[in-house]
Amino acid sequence: MAIPPIQRSPNAPSAGPSAGVRFPWLLDSVLGLLIIVALPLAIIAIPNTVSVVSGLLPEGFDKLALMRAHGLALPAMILTVPLAAVALRHVKVPHMLLGGLAVLALADAAGGFAGSTFLVAVLRVLHGVGAGLLIPATLVAAWERPMALRAIWTGMLSFSLLTAQALALWPLDDVDDWRVTLQPYPLLTGIALALAAVYFVAWLLRGQPPMPKPRAGESSRLLLASVPAVGIAVVAISTASEEWGAGLVILLAVLAIVALLVMAYLGSREGRTLAYVMVAVGIVLLPSLAQVTYVEMRGLGGPGLLGGPGTTGLWIPFLVAGLLALAAAVAVRLFAGARWLVPLGLLAMVVGLCSVRVVVPAADGLVLVIPFTLLAAGAAVALTSALSQAGIGAALFGLALCFPGVLAGYLLATGVQLKMLRGVTVAQQLVDRFVGTLHLWSLIGGFLVVAVIVLAELLTRRAAPVVDASLVDGESVSSTDDLASSPGAEVAGEGSDAEAESRALGGDGSGRRRSRSGVDAVEVPAQPGGGDEDRPTGAIPRVSGSDPVTDFSGHGAAARGERASGSGGAGKAASSAADGAAGGDAAGTEGAAEVTGPVPPVPPQAQSPEDTTSP
Repeated sequence: MAIPPIQRSPNAPSAGPSAGVRFPWLLDSVLGLLIIVALPLAIIAIPNTVSVVSGLLPEGFDKLALMRAHGLALPAMILTVPLAAVALRHVKVPHMLLGGLAVLALADAAGGFAGSTFLVAVLRVLHGVGAGLLIPATLVAAWERPMALRAIWTGMLSFSLLTAQALALWPLDDVDDWRVTLQPYPLLTGIALALAAVYFVAWLLRGQPPMPKPRAGESSRLLLASVPAVGIAVVAISTASEEWGAGLVILLAVLAIVALLVMAYLGSREGRTLAYVMVAVGIVLLPSLAQVTYVEMRGLGGPGLLGGPGTTGLWIPFLVAGLLALAAAVAVRLFAGARWLVPLGLLAMVVGLCSVRVVVPAADGLVLVIPFTLLAAGAAVALTSALSQAGIGAALFGLALCFPGVLAGYLLATGVQLKMLRGVTVAQQLVDRFVGTLHLWSLIGGFLVVAVIVLAELLTRRAAPVVDASLVDGESVSSTDDLASSPGAEVAGEGSDAEAESRALGGDGSGRRRSRSGVDAVEVPAQPGGGDEDRPTGAIPRVSGSDPVTDFSGHGAAARGERASGSGGAGKAASSAADGAAGGDAAGTEGAAEVTGPVPPVPPQAQSPEDTTSP
């Protein structure tokens, strides 16, 4: 009798005593703190703030060339994220976390010695590469941990995109050296590096538990996602280098957004909604808040980041919005996670963009709590709900489209600004046009998010979130990598081992189960709107037409064996399936004997009345 190999659950701790077994909270606590510190640190690398300190540049510096060099961080990041996601198939997550933070620390340390445009360009590229390594590594690290950690990741991503421009400008208040733009938070970088080292030690003490990774087919899709990233990066660098007109910049930005939406559609069915949400959040959130932050600076009559006499600074609405975004993400992950929360979160972002048109510019920063909270919490709810429906490969694919969306949003906003500010020479008129540009951009962003909602509903309504994992580029589905990449693998001890055995028996791991014996089965497809808790339980056996009591054939015995075993464990199902495949009727009878006891002898056939009737 053939017995399938027992697959170790990816969530099961390694054998032997370890600190991770005695202190299961240690790894999760350190990882949560690392996510809270590292994600904002990575996103802060995006804004180009050197123009704010251009008056501090020494003689001989080409200001325009320096601004172009300082803007290379985001193109470097969008090229690094998909490559880092693919590299996670072979590189351990703690190693990538340490590597990304080491690159950021190196760039920060060398920033104090920058003396040329070329060196600034190199350091900004290093900032982008370090950030591009950190973001997918933190997502994969949080994937197999408790549900709250993944919600913290989505909440911190929303908060970081919301506050990136403000946090990048904060250290530049009353500075006397332009190099601060290259090392805005060196102390925070050191803290994150120390947390990564503690996380690495805790991971070693826990026995180096395996972590999910994209499969080969998903890696090919991630590499495909880098194609529009390369195109958008080239367009952005060319726009900064050449004096292109506003119409051409807007056209190229629109084409870039269309390319990202097409790429989102080409992703896997289970992650299509997440890809659309990532694109929408990337295009709208940071480019919108960057403009709001500039409008509310004290130089334009706003309250500024810290406020003034009798006014509330922007830091209070940013802090309130960030806390509410984290709370909303955790609540969605723990208590809801339904599919309808995705459009609800995106609609909250639309309302937030509409409120920007109403309350900005504001003399006091407290009123900005409304748009900031709607934007941050809406993005967090949509991302968390969409992420709960996807596997790790689909999540990394969506993440690879998010930051090209940020750059495309910047391009579109730049084109709108060029068109609105053309021919303006008076200072007050310049301020009015700048505010008008923000209001027009809020309108454009709102319509864009509505279009994404409609696209996501139309194109994913009939697409069940199913991944056919039976064979992906020749890889066996019984590997722990495939198990770890399934959407429901984060719940340790609640079906992980049974899922592994069912995959070993021939299940496709996609929400469907094949018949494991001679009994016919009805396949139940996964519902498109279901989260982790709504996944189907598998094949439902049909009742055979034969009498379960008097049918002592092999098939009847096998069916009776399955009915008797019920839900008694994957081991009995494995035995029954193996018997049915090995020996037909005899094996079926043997499987029944194993489960229900010895088969009773067949009673002799009674004499038919026709035998005694004369012809």
